[in-house]
Amino acid sequence: MKFLKYGISTGACAAAAAKAAALALMGVKTDKVSIPTPIGLRLEVPVEGCRRIDDERAVAWVVKDPGDDVDVTRGLKIHATVRLTRDGEIVIKGGEGIGVVTKPGLPVPVGEAAINPVPRMMIKQALQEVLPPGIGAEVLIEAPGGDEVAKRTLNPKLGIIGGISILGTTGIVKPHSTSAYKRSLSVQVDVALANGHDRIVIVPGNVGARAARQLLKIPDEAIVQAGDFIGYMLRKAVEKGVKEILLVGHAGKLVKIAAGIFNTHHKVADARMEVIAAYAAAAGADNHLVKRILEANTTEEAIKLLQLHGILKQTFNMIADRARSRCIDLIDGRANVGIIIVSLEGEVLGVSGVDRWLSAHG
Repeated sequence: MKFLKYGISTGACAAAAAKAAALALMGVKTDKVSIPTPIGLRLEVPVEGCRRIDDERAVAWVVKDPGDDVDVTRGLKIHATVRLTRDGEIVIKGGEGIGVVTKPGLPVPVGEAAINPVPRMMIKQALQEVLPPGIGAEVLIEAPGGDEVAKRTLNPKLGIIGGISILGTTGIVKPHSTSAYKRSLSVQVDVALANGHDRIVIVPGNVGARAARQLLKIPDEAIVQAGDFIGYMLRKAVEKGVKEILLVGHAGKLVKIAAGIFNTHHKVADARMEVIAAYAAAAGADNHLVKRILEANTTEEAIKLLQLHGILKQTFNMIADRARSRCIDLIDGRANVGIIIVSLEGEVLGVSGVDRWLSAHG
């Protein structure tokens, strides 16, 4: 079995570059830095270059290495220019090659650089490890060539113009879209079973995993990451003897299941708005609301529209019911299946078939 190499996110690159630039301002030139991550691990990140620009500013850059993941940002250089300030604040801005948000519904406000909240936190934490007490910094993140690379991403569709987004929720990029990666995913089921968990929770990513921990208080070894391969992991779990499966995840992934899309990668299929609009109509949405949902930029934007019209739960409970029936059909009814659909913040939007789970863990 071939094991795939993990990589680092653009957020980790930006944090490492910012820390190296701050060190350069203090007279320390380095070819690697250690940075903290949101998952408690530290990453040692190679720094391709750093230099002082003048007495107040320094720049450093890190080459994006996504490991064995298929990633259009591979090889892109993420630059951070740091200027020290005396107000103790850390201000982060985007420059060349970093996109600007132009539509609502994203975790970054309209008009700001597309540097997501977790990477911003990582940049601040990395800098706070080296800045003297009371000293702040202005940080300019850039990605030369990012405007061209961004044309091959979802950014234009999301209304992020002029460059890439600085992303990542863990600092680490897991390789995917290969048979070897799929095999490595299924090993999680073996671990869960070996630890006595014949009931498992399958999650597409970190949003689902976080929600499962908060809602059900279940141990991590019973939570199985599936990435985009939801159908593959459902089949593998059943093949290995799992009898009860709970699927927990963000609406952006799980509404696709309701349409029978079991590989949720955006390049495979995307029927999110069509699914939400159809079930919203069934919940009582008028033509105007259905049209606005179909025109929504993101799932979160559609969620807000449903909230405003008071049909959020009705809509997503029906979507959850349909997703559950699709899953049961896929595995020929060989396991009990429950569904919990959540927002980015972990709010429960819709559920189906979860009574046994909630009674056991509630």
